[in-house]
Amino acid sequence: MKTHKRYKFLRTGLKSHYGIKKWKKNHWYKYNGDLKIYKTGFHCSKKIYQAFSWVQGEILAEVEVRGKSIKEDDKETWSEMRIVNTWKWQKKDSVALAIYAAELVLENFEKEYPKDKSPRQAIEAAKKVLKNNNAKNRFAAESATWFASRSAVINKISKWMDNHLKALDKIN
Repeated sequence: MKTHKRYKFLRTGLKSHYGIKKWKKNHWYKYNGDLKIYKTGFHCSKKIYQAFSWVQGEILAEVEVRGKSIKEDDKETWSEMRIVNTWKWQKKDSVALAIYAAELVLENFEKEYPKDKSPRQAIEAAKKVLKNNNAKNRFAAESATWFASRSAVINKISKWMDNHLKALDKIN
């Protein structure tokens, strides 16, 4: 029977998200009932980022699946699954991911708001936390992130309101 490589996130101790199943590496598990996406069977995703959008667990697991399946764009349910590899996923990994994602859109933000340096400062503060995770750096990163998100939201709301002005009924 053909197998497929997929990913899922687990909790400490190789437990499923809700703690119902405790997995053993390289052991095939089989679900014999009717498969229902989000409800029954063994759940996973083709890509790591898809799995992360469903469960932000402490363990990233590479799984093999086979048998019956239900597939959606970002989540799948299978009748058979086994864990083949596992990696520890820590808060620092999530911070690194957030930095990477923020850097992807930073140039666009700075083109639109060239004087607003708060997102860049938030990214730099988060990088300091990755290098030295102490209270001072965490506080700086949280503060910078708050100001950056607030600034971005205020800028977008302000722009929307300027554009929405055209739709308002004028008072003579």
